[in-house]
Amino acid sequence: MNRITLLALTVLAGMSAWGACLGEDKPAAKIDPYDQSGVPLEKQPTDSKATKIVLVAGRQSHGPGDHEFFAGCAILMNMLKQTPNVAPVMARDGWPKNPKTFENAKAVVFYMDGGGGHPILHKGHKEVVEKLIDKKVGFVNLHYAVEYPKSQSDHILKWLGGYYETGFSTNPHWDADFKSLPEHAITRGVKPFKIRDEWYFNIRFKPESKGVTPILKATPPDRVRGTAEAKKHPGREEIVAWAFERADGGKSFGFTGGHTHKNWANENFRRLVVNAILWSAGVEVPKEGAKVQMAAEDINRNLDRKGKRR
Repeated sequence: MNRITLLALTVLAGMSAWGACLGEDKPAAKIDPYDQSGVPLEKQPTDSKATKIVLVAGRQSHGPGDHEFFAGCAILMNMLKQTPNVAPVMARDGWPKNPKTFENAKAVVFYMDGGGGHPILHKGHKEVVEKLIDKKVGFVNLHYAVEYPKSQSDHILKWLGGYYETGFSTNPHWDADFKSLPEHAITRGVKPFKIRDEWYFNIRFKPESKGVTPILKATPPDRVRGTAEAKKHPGREEIVAWAFERADGGKSFGFTGGHTHKNWANENFRRLVVNAILWSAGVEVPKEGAKVQMAAEDINRNLDRKGKRR
């Protein structure tokens, strides 16, 4: 080794040491994907003029990467904070612990398991929601939360405009290609997109679909039409997300996607839902759509401890 090479190596070694002192070579802090302690729960707004939006995450459900209700609501809460004068409040395990959490809410979002065990149907809960509906509070149901027993159809059709009815509706996994979107506040800044999810369809809507505006429509392959009713409509374009303007002036939104957690990393997917939540709360959605900036690593934060992801 000649003197010039030795001198060059010495300089490089010194530069590396200096970089280490500055933290340049310090490895990135490892994220614990199951650490949910940093998510503020039921923290009430301090600004009485801010638009309060309550997000209720359901209990742990399904396997890793599916039905990540807590992590999904945490993402939505962070997205909603990007709109000025909006104060999102998050509760977990299907219902708030603090009775004050629903007070003065302009919209409530339920992202949880539904069907016969729907938390809204637990003793006393339906009456609470009905009071919110009577106050024209926005009502948003995401994924499984749009499923209710047929016995509740009178209530839910008035509240949501449509619902997943067991034995009538169907819930396959398929690639929905949303080739066009209607002009609506909910679709502002959202471009056509294609994404695989457990998209429910053959939804039971109000008679003549009064007040219902289809927001997302796509044509599923006929092989996934899983019920006798769904099979009656081969080749039909299906509604998988809808807006509903209630007779009393309140606004609701049903969204059947959200089974697959990684889909929140899709900007169009999450912007559409955030726009819809803001719309339901009476917040003017910007022409370019709501801000939904998200770091790539955030999709792997606040997960339920279900083991390794598939």
